[in-house]
Amino acid sequence: MQYQVKLVDIAKEFSLEKIYLPENIDEIYVRRSDVSRPGLPLAGYFEYFENGRIQMIGNMEHGYLSSLGAEARYKALDDYLSHDVVAVVVTTSLDIFPELYELAQKHETPLYRTTWPTSEFMAALISSLSVSLAERITRHGVLVEVYGEGILMLGDSGIGKSETAIELVKRGHRLIADDAVEIKRVSAKTLVGSAPELIRHYIELRGIGIVDVRRIFGMGAVKETEKIDLVIHFEVWEQGKIYERFGMDTEYTDILGIKVPSITLPVKPGRNLAVIIEIAAMNNRQKKMGYNTAVEFNKKLMNRSLEPDDDR
Repeated sequence: MQYQVKLVDIAKEFSLEKIYLPENIDEIYVRRSDVSRPGLPLAGYFEYFENGRIQMIGNMEHGYLSSLGAEARYKALDDYLSHDVVAVVVTTSLDIFPELYELAQKHETPLYRTTWPTSEFMAALISSLSVSLAERITRHGVLVEVYGEGILMLGDSGIGKSETAIELVKRGHRLIADDAVEIKRVSAKTLVGSAPELIRHYIELRGIGIVDVRRIFGMGAVKETEKIDLVIHFEVWEQGKIYERFGMDTEYTDILGIKVPSITLPVKPGRNLAVIIEIAAMNNRQKKMGYNTAVEFNKKLMNRSLEPDDDR
C-alpha cells in the first residue's frame, strides 16, 4: 500500500512561505520521502528525473540560474517545470526569480520559500516524510517505554498485558499504546510504534473499563511514539515445557522485514511481570552496549572446567 501526505500539511509543519499556490493545492499529495536538488535538470538533462520528489533550489542552483541570461534562465526553468514537478522550495531566503514565479503560475507548480539552510531543511524534511510515508502495520499488543527501551508486549487477550503496563506506569515508566499498536518502518533498521489517535493515552482494564492514563498519572506517564527495541511474547505457563534458562540464544521477531530481539515470557500466578520486564529492558540495553551476561557467565563456566583439580 502506498501512503501519502498532503503538501499543505508539510508546508504548515515547516512554516513555509507561500509564493504561489495553484487552486488545487488541497488535492496535491507527496508520495516520496526522498527530495531533489535539480542540478542536471536545470542544465537540460532529464533522463532519470523524479518529478514526484519535492524539489529544492539552494545557493548552488540559485547561483547557476543567476549566471544565465534572462532568456536562457526562462528556458531552463520552463523545461524544468514542464515535467509536472510536485513542488519547489527555495531555501535560505533567496530571492525569487521573476521567471520562476511566472512559470510556476504557467505550469501550476506550488512554489514556497524557507529561511532554513538547504542541507538542514533537506534532513528535516526527509526525516518527517520517512515517518509520514513509512510502511506500517497494526498489531494487537501493548507498547511501553521502560528505562528508555521500547518494549512491545504481545500475547492473547486477557493474559495480562494491560495490567502489566499499568504496573509499569506506576513504577515511573511510560505508556505509548494499548490494545492496538501502529508500527511504522521508518528506516532499514528502525521500527516506531504509536497508538491510533482515538485510543491514544487510554488503557483497558477488565473489570474496571477504560482508564485515561494521562489524566490519572500525569503527562509524564505517556508518550506519543517510541522505537521498538524488544518484543516480549506473553504465553500461559505450560507444565513440562522447556523455557530459556541462560539466555545464550537470541530470538528474533520479524516485523515488516526487520528482526527485533525477542523473548518468550511464561505467565502464571505469582510472577511479578513488571519487575521481570524492567530486568529484560535493562538486560537488552546492556547487550546493545556490548555486554552479554549469558556469554560472560558461560566463559566463566568454561574457564572453571579447564582449571586443574587440586584434589588429584
